[in-house]
Amino acid sequence: MRAGELPHTTADILARLRARSPRVHCITNSVAQAFTANVLLAAGAIPSMTLSVDEIGAFVARADALLVNLGTFDAERRDATATALEVASEEGVPWVLDPVFIDRSEPRARYAQSLVPHKPGAIRLNAKEFATLSGAEPDDAALGRYALETLAVVALTGTVDRITDGVQRLEIENGHPLMARVTAMGCAASALNAAFLAVESDPYLATAAALLCFGVAGGIAGERATGPGSFADAIIDALYTLDADALDEKARVK
Repeated sequence: MRAGELPHTTADILARLRARSPRVHCITNSVAQAFTANVLLAAGAIPSMTLSVDEIGAFVARADALLVNLGTFDAERRDATATALEVASEEGVPWVLDPVFIDRSEPRARYAQSLVPHKPGAIRLNAKEFATLSGAEPDDAALGRYALETLAVVALTGTVDRITDGVQRLEIENGHPLMARVTAMGCAASALNAAFLAVESDPYLATAAALLCFGVAGGIAGERATGPGSFADAIIDALYTLDADALDEKARVK
């Protein structure tokens, strides 16, 4: 896919998401749950968040995608993750790994590395997290190698988002500085990635489209917001009203 085709492809995937309302089960950071749920709802997906070992298997079996986010590294979430990934594998539920803060904790890093063989469709992370997870500096060659080794799409997000499946690669330059001033922004982006995986069978296209939507919405929100508080509300509104015209006009992809 050429970079110029991504806005049109993204609009198509977003339309399918809104038509199908996929449910995304989120094992995520405790401080991220409400914002993540609202982002999913604004985009057209349905969130669920239970961590109970007694019921998470049933929830994941009936979900269309799964997010595993390591922002809160507690025993309850690790137990829930073990069950969730077993069921996701059995039921063919696509999932996204978000290895939050693994660069700050060796046990967290080892745990994240142990999850990769469970075949996430995408891994969304920042440069320090990638270096810790892969043992390599986050240059384009290393990103591509790691994607090929793991068979996961690697989405390295920051000022510029870099996405690769080891063969194809894109850079997305959308977003806004205020995104770094609101907690759970990355967590919500990963959940949106999972929602797009639920309706698009190509993980590379799904991941690129999800991050383009989030980046364009962030740019629109930044034009309206007066600070971090209003920005959090504005990006939810921007996702809710996002359309093909806005994607085509504002996308900065190469």
